[in-house]
Amino acid sequence: MKTISTSKSHGGIQGVYAHASEACACDMTFAVFVPPQAKDGPVPVLWYLSGLTCTHANVMDKGEYRRLAAELGLMIVCPDTSPRGEGIADEKDNWQFGSGAGFYVDATEAPFAKNYRMYSYVTEELPALIAQNFPADMSRQAITGHSMGGHGALTIALKHPERFKSCSAFAPIAQPSTAGWSKPALEKYLGTDEAAWRAYDTTLLIEDGKRFPEFLVDQGSADGFLQEGLRPWLLDDACKKAGIRLILRMQDGYDHSYNFISTVMDDHLRWHAQRLG
Repeated sequence: MKTISTSKSHGGIQGVYAHASEACACDMTFAVFVPPQAKDGPVPVLWYLSGLTCTHANVMDKGEYRRLAAELGLMIVCPDTSPRGEGIADEKDNWQFGSGAGFYVDATEAPFAKNYRMYSYVTEELPALIAQNFPADMSRQAITGHSMGGHGALTIALKHPERFKSCSAFAPIAQPSTAGWSKPALEKYLGTDEAAWRAYDTTLLIEDGKRFPEFLVDQGSADGFLQEGLRPWLLDDACKKAGIRLILRMQDGYDHSYNFISTVMDDHLRWHAQRLG
């Protein structure tokens, strides 16, 4: 692991790091905020999964999480959203696929299967690296994310309920297998058999019996992607049928940007801190 930068903030340390990833077969960059409480021992971990076109840096620069994370004693881990670099398959003119758009799946289709294994990266490889190199209490983990990352957070929590104490999301893609901006990506990464897509679709995972105790979801009412891409009412319906507690908060006038995320970030941090203990 290589340290790219570190900077003190609110008594803690915001760092950016890189390492050679086996899962993605390339170098990967990620950010970690270590709160001041880590001086006294391991601290709980909150994973933040970013959305389309983002890197580790978007939430680090615009998410406004450090002040309260330092107060609450939360380590914040921000992975990248896809493999990057020369020789990695990409569609440079398509912002909904390839670089910056890994969708937190393990691709099975050529030529993407070699590198686009973001599900394994964020659920196996990077957690092992964090546990080895940072003062993280891996018995206390939570997960959240925005848009594509909200989809990732929800699906990962549903498939690993024993690992995560809590899960929330900012404007998540509720049903990526039918949304216009995600269905083409799933087909390219996973093939044309839609049965394979179910493992990466929150509503269908719930339909297939996966469970998590509760979710907190914030969604802006003025989000330009609300009707065609995000559709939180599908998640609401799936959770009601399954008996999963969903706190779905429609935030009047807010869009899809980090202006929205930073506005409700404190609520999410407090939600997770309460459940992490």
